[in-house]
Amino acid sequence: MTIAEWCIFGTLALYLLTIAAPKWIAFRQFDNSRPRDPSFYADPIRSRALAAHQNGIEAFPFFAVAVLLAQFHLGPQRLIDELAVLFLIVRVAYVFTYLGNRPTLRSILWTLGFAINVAIFFMPLIRSVWLA
Repeated sequence: MTIAEWCIFGTLALYLLTIAAPKWIAFRQFDNSRPRDPSFYADPIRSRALAAHQNGIEAFPFFAVAVLLAQFHLGPQRLIDELAVLFLIVRVAYVFTYLGNRPTLRSILWTLGFAINVAIFFMPLIRSVWLA
């Protein structure tokens, strides 16, 4: 497996851990028979954790498809790997800014992560331009 493929798994794990941690920390208040109970998410940090989790679900498909498509079309693997690692680092920072209620920095990180995804997506095009 490539580093970028491991980053796909890391991104998946990140968005799952984003919501699992608050549930585990507040295990006495969390009712697993009602996992989407709005009253559990009334707490501001839990609410932000849920929002970060949902954003992770939204960001994951584009990242996974971009990596796999770039690799399938034989984009420059080292660059794909480096950008995938950078994306994962940006996503970790994004989660912390979401939990820390830093909306401006969070938006900057989201934009950076999206730009990284676009760059990964177009890696095959970059390769064809370099080899032309």
